[in-house]
Amino acid sequence: MKLNSNIKTAIRVAKIELNSMFYSPVAWLVLVIFGFQIGMSFAQIYGEQLRYQDMGYDLWSVTSGVYTGMRGILPPIQRYIYLYIPLITMGLMSREYQSGSIKLLYSSPVKNTSIIIGKFLSMMVYGGALIAVLGVFVIFSAITIVNFDYPLVLSGMLGLYLLILAYSAIGLFMSSITKYQVVAAIGTLAVLAVLNFIGDVGQDYDLVRHITYWLSITGRAYPFIDGLIASDNIFYFLIVIGFFLALSILKLNTEKTITPLKIKVLKYCVIVFVVLILGYVSSTPYTKYYYDATYTKSNTLAKESQDVIKNLDGDLTITTYVNLLDEDLYNGLPRNRNNDFKRFEKYYRFKPDIEMKYVYYYDKSNNSSLEWRFPNKTFEERVELLCQANNLKRDMFMSPEEIKNIIDLTPEHNKFIRIVERENGQRAYLRMFNDNTKHPEEAEITATLKRFISPSPTVAFSTGYGSREIDNYGGRGFYLFAKDKWFRQSLLNNGFDTKTINLDTDPIDESINVLVISDLREPLSTVALKKVQDYIAKGGNLFILGEYSRRENMNKLTASLGVTFSDGVLVNRNEYTSPTVVVGYFTKDAAQKFPMYERLHKYGYVVALPTSVALDYSNVRGFEVTPVLVSDTTAWLERETTDFVDGEFVCNPEAGERMDKYTLLLTMNRKVGNKEQRIVISGDSDFIANEALTSQFAGISASNYSIINGSFRWLSYEQFPIDTRKADTIDSRIRLPKGCRSIVNWFCMGIFPLCIMGLGIVTIFRRQRK
Repeated sequence: MKLNSNIKTAIRVAKIELNSMFYSPVAWLVLVIFGFQIGMSFAQIYGEQLRYQDMGYDLWSVTSGVYTGMRGILPPIQRYIYLYIPLITMGLMSREYQSGSIKLLYSSPVKNTSIIIGKFLSMMVYGGALIAVLGVFVIFSAITIVNFDYPLVLSGMLGLYLLILAYSAIGLFMSSITKYQVVAAIGTLAVLAVLNFIGDVGQDYDLVRHITYWLSITGRAYPFIDGLIASDNIFYFLIVIGFFLALSILKLNTEKTITPLKIKVLKYCVIVFVVLILGYVSSTPYTKYYYDATYTKSNTLAKESQDVIKNLDGDLTITTYVNLLDEDLYNGLPRNRNNDFKRFEKYYRFKPDIEMKYVYYYDKSNNSSLEWRFPNKTFEERVELLCQANNLKRDMFMSPEEIKNIIDLTPEHNKFIRIVERENGQRAYLRMFNDNTKHPEEAEITATLKRFISPSPTVAFSTGYGSREIDNYGGRGFYLFAKDKWFRQSLLNNGFDTKTINLDTDPIDESINVLVISDLREPLSTVALKKVQDYIAKGGNLFILGEYSRRENMNKLTASLGVTFSDGVLVNRNEYTSPTVVVGYFTKDAAQKFPMYERLHKYGYVVALPTSVALDYSNVRGFEVTPVLVSDTTAWLERETTDFVDGEFVCNPEAGERMDKYTLLLTMNRKVGNKEQRIVISGDSDFIANEALTSQFAGISASNYSIINGSFRWLSYEQFPIDTRKADTIDSRIRLPKGCRSIVNWFCMGIFPLCIMGLGIVTIFRRQRK
């Protein structure tokens, strides 16, 4: 009964406060400005989507693009709220002090708790009004965007609403400690500033870092906006709200009754202690729960990654070795550990017992920037200068001798590296890559973890006879995709082991999962050819790569398969690059058979083949053949011109040249005993060589590395590389005819804010008449 009475009292207080609030021009002014700012952003971003659609372009993930993307309207709203809420909360209690009505409240039977809760309820309603303004645009989007992603936007709105409530609780507390409204507003801004910037305080110290990072309110709403509802973020907002409401209630209680200073301090300490305990408990990996509101589940590990994690029993430790002299030093410094943790947060969600450790040392590294940053300095002098520049203690870094007693990282060039280790002693490497992203992502991390529970397929590259070498750094070599430690798409970083094999002297035994034979400048010897034919007969998997002018040697190899390499080189008319660079298009059959190629075919990705020949599979028997890459119908086999630089490429029917669609890469599979044999054959060896993987083909949006992933995943029976594909977005169209942009602009930036203004004027005018 008493509880109901307190609730009713709080509701009455809330009604009184709302009447005062909405009969004030300040509240309506904030709503008008808020509506105009959102409308301006919405009109610009939504208008861009309309413009692209009117121009005939395909749209992609419209919901995310309008609301949560890099230019979405939800992220900037946090900056508006930061400024608006103090204007509304500054008078919640200050007015009571200024007018003297607080004395009447103290003398009345109204509980202080009811007063504070009532005031906060009024802010909950006003916060709902702000969200309702945003909701108008959401409803418009839901009507006009086909397959609108409701959960994603509702998640973002929830995060913003919780942020508004947290700011409101802070503003209410600041209003309860002063009778001056301006002071209350400035105080609220000051507290919000502290909570926004405290996350950068004490990041070099473990205990302080965890506390200040948790206290920071910066970015707490971003996961919601990205579609991830995490329990620790919800609890954070609830704890902040509860903390400042408790402080407000305690402030009123201590003024209403005379309380000894020791008791006051004790009560405040109890509140702080409870908050810290709740914050710690709610933020541990074991107590976190997640809901991914996105349609594509972009915030969650792919199913294949989840399966790997489920099979990893026992403890897992990720030790990061950070070299002071390495160019990637800053990624592993103590002040950046929280950001570093986020890179593995998806894995903590499914395996909370992962432990992260850091080892710091200094040793020689291939860091060319040190030469011009610290010229004419000795090794030790550079160490001292780097420690001073980064405010680091010299003794936190092991010397070269000390680190070598623990582990020798010389084979890794002393670069920034992580070693993943299981409880049973298994170890694997996670490296940084030479690209813009640098850090390993889900595909590489899961591939490393999967090595612990699944044997790595061995890919053997044949040597001799002019074959491409995996130790060759030159343009024609296969080093990059075969074994480069710092190339993201290399087989080594995607779960495979690689080696070379001499077909004349080495046996092709069962330890080899895939045999790669490429670019035979010379015919295989009788012994080598016999070994390969026996390997094929037993059902071994192969990747065969031909090359222009190797027709006779390659055809001897593939004679038993029924595949023939054509005479001449494939060319086409190409105004941007050499005519011999043929564009390979993914076929519909390949997209249906191989999931890795489905999206590539759908979005029109292509492969550039520098000097390819055509493949004829008309004589294949006993295999299921699937063409993967084909040319367009303007390509022809050039048999006359051999000068690829200054030669004239003209399709001459009299020389047997004709324009047609030619097969550039195909797959073959059949049943051999109790296993399925899988073979990939390409008309070109250059398209996955070092030069092709690092070059930009003018006028061609080439995705050559996708063939590496797709082919070797199929050849390894879908074991590696890891498939991290998510569901495709389906909100790719807007239900509005052409020419609607101006109407949208007028509504968002004119009509809608004026409607809010008109409602406010009518409300205030009616109040004044009464």
